[in-house]
Formats: sequence, structure tokens, C-alpha cells
Amino acid sequence: MIKINKGKRFQQAVDAVEEFLRRAKGKDQTSSHTSADDKNRRNSSEERSRPNSGDEKRKLSLSEGKVKKNMGEGKKRVTSGSAERGTKCSLKRAQEQSPRKRGRPPKDEKDLTIPESSTVKGMMAGPMATFKWQPTASEPVKDADPHFHHFLLSQTEKPAVCYQAITKKLKICEEETGSTSIQAADSTAVNGSITPTDKKIGFLGLGLMGSGIVSNLLKMGHTVTVWNRTAEKCDLFIQEGARLGRTPAEVVSTCDITFACVSDPKAAKDLVLGPSGVLQGIRPGKCYVDMSTVDADTVTELAQVIVSRGGRFLEAPVSGNQQLSNDGMLVILAAGDRGLYEDCSSCFQAMGKTSFFLGEVGNAAKMMLIVNMVQGSFMATIAEGLTLAQVTGQSQQTLLDILNQGQLASIFLDQKCQNILQGNFKPDFYLKYIQKDLRLAIALGDAVNHPTPMAAAANEVYKRAKALDQSDNDMSAVYRAYIH
Repeated sequence: MIKINKGKRFQQAVDAVEEFLRRAKGKDQTSSHTSADDKNRRNSSEERSRPNSGDEKRKLSLSEGKVKKNMGEGKKRVTSGSAERGTKCSLKRAQEQSPRKRGRPPKDEKDLTIPESSTVKGMMAGPMATFKWQPTASEPVKDADPHFHHFLLSQTEKPAVCYQAITKKLKICEEETGSTSIQAADSTAVNGSITPTDKKIGFLGLGLMGSGIVSNLLKMGHTVTVWNRTAEKCDLFIQEGARLGRTPAEVVSTCDITFACVSDPKAAKDLVLGPSGVLQGIRPGKCYVDMSTVDADTVTELAQVIVSRGGRFLEAPVSGNQQLSNDGMLVILAAGDRGLYEDCSSCFQAMGKTSFFLGEVGNAAKMMLIVNMVQGSFMATIAEGLTLAQVTGQSQQTLLDILNQGQLASIFLDQKCQNILQGNFKPDFYLKYIQKDLRLAIALGDAVNHPTPMAAAANEVYKRAKALDQSDNDMSAVYRAYIH
């Protein structure tokens, strides 16, 4: 996840950290073969450089104050055999200089200067400057290494959350903290190591998002029954092994867990309450998961009618676009029945890189609207900047290049700007849907008397774009509202 959302130099820094972890592990496995003579020479050298250091101090990591000082100067001082091994591993990744033999003490302070990139220096001066590792029960203090070893593994002091190893995707494990607890499941759709649930899965709605979700569920071995208002869209998935449901009620009645992903609050209600709708197939124990982006009032109403029939309900709107849906890299925001959330674990791993449990029904809908409000407002600002550059005689491509080298650099920024520069507005996230989400977010602000002036301004621009027949184009087509 880190590599997807950051620039090239940040990716290189993460690669350096991961390479260090691999090398450090190998060093630990071979450290027992170091000769006693080498150890004596190293220890005696350290005694000379630090006459007041005892055996106990040599076993401990660098103090937090020294870590801050050394990181600010771009230098590291070796205070123990373990620290020396960790430093040498990171040095190998950061520079290509003639290496010293393992076990030999540094000749002087100059040998420990690390010529790092500005990106790595920025990391060390920022979050690393105040980082302090707290060892777990499975990792004794005697093996503690202050150098990067737990930068990505344990970067929070909150006892309720424990950050596990990160490769390309984030995994967050969570202790029980009540209705606002957060848990995320690591997506393994890329490497195919998911164990699919033995429950029968139903899916209603095969639009831009739903199609990618169903495809990944099938790829990961789930048994899926599909239904779509336009039946022809089901054909491709039936060829891939899905079963066909004739009505939403039939899908729900024959499946253990049924997911739905439709366009707006009206469609979500019609799907449940309409003729041959979901509600007619609900029986005690049947599970319904609504993945549509709707308002909290709508999802609360749907939850009430489902539960009134003995069913179980979970809301799980998704953050992402068509490409992320196809790649199984969506972010899933869930709320409602906690047990059902856990039952959906393999499904969420197949369709998303991360899932969060946000507590009671309505919380996920609110959070999703806020996320899309920020995204929609940002897209409108990007379009405004590109058009202002054009009318003032500035190069739009140069503007994009500058932004991509700054703090705003992201895949979203680059892709949407490329859409505009190439005049390609093939929908990846429909403009009409982001305008719908802005409208619902503004209403959410009104309900709690909270100002949303940026979202309101962006909403007017999207409304203008819709009036120019851009509804079924990508959200980046909001650019056309500025040039007419």
C-alpha cells in the first residue's frame, strides 16, 4: 500500500528498509559462528572508546536522545555487537563502499557517516526521530535493535492496535475496544493464498465496482451466485463459474451471505424493498451486506428491516475505482454485525487490500461520504489549477511534473491529470456518482450544523459538468466545466 501511494524515492526508501530486514535476519542466524577472538577484540575496542560502558549497557539499544541526535546528523555510532550488525546491514543498502569484516571495530567516527538520499534523511528526521520500539513477549529485550528493525512493525504506542509486518499491503490486528474499534484484513488476492469460506456467496449488482469484486471472489475459489438488473452482464461471470440468480429474493434465499453494490440510496432501497427484492428472501440467519455508498439514514432503515426478519446486516461501502476493484485492492469500510464482518473475512481479503470495522450501523456510510467528499473536492481543484495554467500561458504538463515532484504526488493526481491532458474521460469513477456523494456529504454536514464550504463549491462545479452531459464520463471530466 505504501509503494502504491507514494513517490519513487519513498518506494526506494521502503525497499531499503525491507532489504535491511532480510539481511539482518540472515546476520542473526550466522552470528553464533563469530569467533571468540573477534568478539574479544570488538569488546575491548568498545571499552577503550567508552570506558564507562558496562556489560549491561552494551546489551541495550541506543537511548532515544542519541537516536535523535545521530539521525539528525546522518550518522550512527555502534554501541554493541548487535547494533554494529544492524548498522552495517543498513549501510550496505544505502551506499556501495568497501565493507569492513564483520566483528572489527570502526577505526574512527568517519567510518560511520552515512551518505543517504534526501528521502531517507527526511524519514529519519520525521517519524524515526521520535520512534521508540517496545519489545513484545515473543521478542526479548536482549535481541532489541534500534536501527529500523521495528520502524514499520511497531510504529504506534496505542495498546489497542499492533502493527504487523508490511510488505506491499497493510495488515492491522486489533484488540477488542468496543463499537469504534478498527480492524483491517491483509489482502492476499495478489498471491492467491486466500482460503475461501465454505459459505455460499450471493452478489447483486455488476457495475464498475461489482464486476471487479465478483471476478476476484471467483478467482479466489468462492462459490458465487450473481444477479444484475441487466441480465446480459451476468453471462461473463457464469462462464467463469458463477451461478445465475433470477431475482434478488432467490439469490438471498439460496445463499448464506449476499453482497449488494448499487448506485445510490434509491437503488439500494428498491433492491431490498421492491418486487422480488432482498427482503422477500430473508430468513432467520440469512446475511446481507450492502456495499453501496449511501447516506446513514438509508443504511439504518435497511438494517432495521433486514434484522426484523431475523436476518443479519452489515454495511461495507468500498473506497476505490474500477482499476482497484479489478486488482482486488479496494479499501472496505464496514459497520454493523461484528460476527458477520468476521464471517466475510475471506471475501474482504479477495476484494480489498484493507478492511476496517467502524462499529454501529451508519458509521461506515458517514466515513465513506467524508472520504469521497475529500476526493471529489481535490479533483475539482486539480481541474481548476490545470485550466488556470492554460489560460495564463503556462504548460499544463509542466504543472503536472511539478506537482508529481512535490508533496501532493500520488497515483490519483497523476492518473486524473493524464486523463485531462489526453482528453480521455473513460469512466473509472462516474462523475455523476462523485457529485451524488458530495451532495450527501453536504447534507451530512447540514444535519450536524457543520460547515462544508469547499465541498459545496466543488458540488456546484460538478453540477455544471453534468449540465454539459458529462455525467457518464469519469470524474476528471469536471475539467470541462471550467472551459465552457
